[in-house]
Amino acid sequence: MTHKTKYTVIGAGHGGKAMAGHLALMGFPTTLYNRTESHIAAIKELGRIDVDSNDGSIKGSARLEKVTSNIAEALEHAKMIMIVIPSSAHREIAAACAPYLKDGQIVVLHPGRTCGAIEFAKILRDNKCKADVTVSEAETFIYASRSDGPAQSRIFRIKEAVPLAALPASRTRLVLDHIHEAYPQYIDGINVLQTGLNNMGAIFHPALVILNTGRIENTHGDYQFYIDGVTPSVARVLEALDRERVTVASSVGIRARTALEWLKLAYDSTGDDLYEAIQNQEGYYGIKAPPTLKHRYLFEDIPMSLVPIASLGQRFGVSVNAMDSIIRLACIIHRTDYWRRGRTVDALGLNQMSVEELLNYVMVGELDGFSAAS
Repeated sequence: MTHKTKYTVIGAGHGGKAMAGHLALMGFPTTLYNRTESHIAAIKELGRIDVDSNDGSIKGSARLEKVTSNIAEALEHAKMIMIVIPSSAHREIAAACAPYLKDGQIVVLHPGRTCGAIEFAKILRDNKCKADVTVSEAETFIYASRSDGPAQSRIFRIKEAVPLAALPASRTRLVLDHIHEAYPQYIDGINVLQTGLNNMGAIFHPALVILNTGRIENTHGDYQFYIDGVTPSVARVLEALDRERVTVASSVGIRARTALEWLKLAYDSTGDDLYEAIQNQEGYYGIKAPPTLKHRYLFEDIPMSLVPIASLGQRFGVSVNAMDSIIRLACIIHRTDYWRRGRTVDALGLNQMSVEELLNYVMVGELDGFSAAS
């Protein structure tokens, strides 16, 4: 009898519940962890998550092996550890996991945003984790889902192809071999710089909020975020940010997709410029703006997506004036210092690396006496 891989899903938000429920329905022994006990109380009492999908292809009561707020208990028997929490909490969960991780376990960040796996691995080292663990990240989250209730999940869509990379990239095939048992949709993402610098949310989300600040506060988000919020002038700012991102990627040896290429690939949406391509994307119609400026498009996407891209640019001599402008405006609006709180090259331990050393680190993993994998 073949024993299926044991999964632990960390995070019981919309995404975590969808992933845990779907894994359990597929027959994988699944543990669900959430730091706050009250958020999983109903699931723990029932022992299950009721899962449904829009097309009816996924439906049933998903029996979980364990539901817990004890991190040691959650990690004890897991082979695959799926981190499905906001990237702003990756540092905290890495520190919490460090004492309990074991040789051979695989961590996947869903998604890593930008430099997520690099940050996670550094926090494990800083916390003296000696286990031979493989840290990896997905470029984007595989599910579009919502919670219909405390123990219910509705899955709208599962993406057909999601790039994934391990740190170091020499271990990506190991991760794919394990995760393909449940998710054949994951493909080789080349390396974690490639997945992180193809983070389109860094370009679209913060700037669209910042440039529509008055509208969001006046209407509480009662307008179409992409269709009404992206005017020709706003699109020109997005294009400037995108040029900077692609140039930063090039400076570290990465060929990143442009926003226009991404819209064509993801949605088959085209146009002579970014404004036209966004307006031609039918899936954007009906998507409302955030109801408040206290939203993850700023407090997560600025420090965990835009800051690391801009910081890499500054380290390797790329002008990132447009990115810096958006970051500084967010700092003013939220009365916080996102440069200090974000994933800068200093915070990530990359500040002394040359491009060659950085690429060697993400591809092979060995540098100055430590390994990316442990």
